[in-house]
Amino acid sequence: MTTTPQEASDVGAKGLKSGALGLLSSVVIGVSSTAPGYALAATLGFVVALVGLQSPIIMILAFIPMFFIAYAYRELNRVAPDCGTTFTWATKAFGPKTGWMGGWGIIAADVIVMASLAQIAGSYFFLMFGAEDLANNRFWVTLVGCLWIVVLTWVCYRGIELSAKLQFAFLAIEIVILFIFSAVALFRVYSNNALDTSIKPTWSWFNPFAISSFDGSQSTIAAFSGALLLAVFIYWGWDSAVSVNEETKDPTSTPGRAAVMSTLILLGTYSIVTVATMSFAGLEAINGSDDVFSSVGSQVLGANFDKFLIFAILTSAAASTQTTILPTSRVALSMAAYEALPPKFAQTHKRYLTPTVATVAMGGVSIVFYVLLASISDNILGDAALSVGLLIAFYYGLTGFAAAWYFKNDRGTTIKDALVRVVLPFLGGVILLAAFVETLISNFNPDNSETTLTVLGVTMGGIFVISVGSLLLGVILMFVTQWRSPHFFTGETLNRDTEIVVLEGNRRDLLAPAMPDAPSMEQTVVPPMSVAELEKDEEEAREERDTL
Repeated sequence: MTTTPQEASDVGAKGLKSGALGLLSSVVIGVSSTAPGYALAATLGFVVALVGLQSPIIMILAFIPMFFIAYAYRELNRVAPDCGTTFTWATKAFGPKTGWMGGWGIIAADVIVMASLAQIAGSYFFLMFGAEDLANNRFWVTLVGCLWIVVLTWVCYRGIELSAKLQFAFLAIEIVILFIFSAVALFRVYSNNALDTSIKPTWSWFNPFAISSFDGSQSTIAAFSGALLLAVFIYWGWDSAVSVNEETKDPTSTPGRAAVMSTLILLGTYSIVTVATMSFAGLEAINGSDDVFSSVGSQVLGANFDKFLIFAILTSAAASTQTTILPTSRVALSMAAYEALPPKFAQTHKRYLTPTVATVAMGGVSIVFYVLLASISDNILGDAALSVGLLIAFYYGLTGFAAAWYFKNDRGTTIKDALVRVVLPFLGGVILLAAFVETLISNFNPDNSETTLTVLGVTMGGIFVISVGSLLLGVILMFVTQWRSPHFFTGETLNRDTEIVVLEGNRRDLLAPAMPDAPSMEQTVVPPMSVAELEKDEEEAREERDTL
C-alpha cells in the first residue's frame, strides 16, 4: 500500500475520505456494480421470452434512457456532489417528501436485489466445485449466500480503497471471460461448428420496428415495456460511481464523467454477449431461463473450461454485492446527516472513514430479507428480482425529472448546456415513467408472475405486490420519520439553497493510504475530532503500516 501526503480537516462534513478514488477507480466501480455477467445470466432469458430475436435492439434501446439519466447524474453532481444522490437532488428540486422517497427507492431496490445476488453466489459457489446437488439445495445455497453478504459487508466496512482494489480484480476477470466466451461462440457459429439450434446473426435483430410479443401472449407495447425494464435492470448500477462522489478526486466532475463512460462500456459489452449467446444457443434453449450461462457455458467452452465462465458469474455476483452495499450505506449516511433518518446512520469509522451503522445495517437487513424469501420459495425470489426493475425506473426517472426542474432556470449559455441539463434528463425520465406505468399494469396480471397474492378477493401478481408494497412501505416509514424528526421535512436541514460541503475547516498534513490512480495531494473528510485525536490516529496508522 502506498501513502501520500494528505490534508485533513479538524471539522469534516460526513466523515468520508475524499480524494481516495480517481477516474479509473470510479469507472471500475460503476461498471462492476452492474455485474454484467450475473445480470445477463439472470435476465437475458426473460428478455428473449418477451421479444425473441429483437433482444439485441432492446439492449440498445434500454441504453438510451440510461445515457440520458447519466447526464442528469453528471449535471446534478456538478452542482451538488453529495453521496445521497437522488435523495439530495430530488429534495433540492421538489421538496423533502419527494427526496425522501427517492432515497427510499434506492435502499429498497438494493435490499431486494441482494437476495437475488446472494442466491446466485451461493449456487455458483457449489457449481464451481461440481457439487450440483448442493447447488440445488435451498438450505446450503442460502447459508453460503448469507456468508457471502457477511464477508462483503466487512470489506465495505473496512475501507473504500480495499473495496476498489477488489473491484479491479473482479471486473478484469469478468470482462475477459465474457469476451472470450462471446468470441468462441461466434467463431463456432460462423464455422458451422455450433448446435443444430444455432442462428447466424442478421441485421434484422436490430430493427426496432420488428419488436413484438415473442409468444403472442401480450400486446406489443406490453412486451416492449417489460423487456425494456428488464434491460434497464441489466444496466442498473453505474450510478454507484456517483454515490462515492465524496470520496473521489474532483467530486464535481470525476463521478459524472465516470457514470457516462460506464454506460458506454456496458452498451458494448451487453450487445456483444447478447448476440453471441442467442446466436450459439438459439431462442428455445434460453427462452425464459433464469440462468442462461449454466447450460450454454459448457456447450460453448467445453466441459473443462466452462468453470471459467462459472467463476466469472461468481465474481460478478461478488462485485455487485459489494457495490450494492457501498452506495446504499452512503445514501443512508447522507439521509441521516440531514436528519431524514435516525442520527446513528450518520456514524463513520474514525480510521477507515466509512459508514459504520449504515453499512452493517445494510448487510443485516439484506440477510433477513433474503432468508425470509428463500424460506418461502424460489419463485418469490425470482419475482423479487424482476420487481427491482420497477424500483430502478422509479428513482432513475425521478433523477431525470429532478435535473430538468432544477436547471429549468439555469439552462446554460449554449444549446449543448440546455440539452444535457434539461432536455435529455427529461426525456430519460419520460421514457422510464412510461415503461414503469405500462409494466406495472402488466404485472398486476397474476399470469405474468410466478407467485400471486389475493387481497379482498382481488388476485395480483407477485412482481406487482413486491414493487408496489415496497414503495408503500416507504411512504409509511417516511411519515414515521417525519413524526420523529420533523426538521428535514420542514426544509431546515436540506433545501435548494443548502450548500453541499465536502471539506471544511482548518487543514493540516498527514499520511493516508491512496489508490494508484488517485491524486498525489488529496483531501480527507473526517468526523469531528480534536487535533490530539487526529495525531493519535496518525501515530496508530504509522505503527500499523510498520508491522505490515
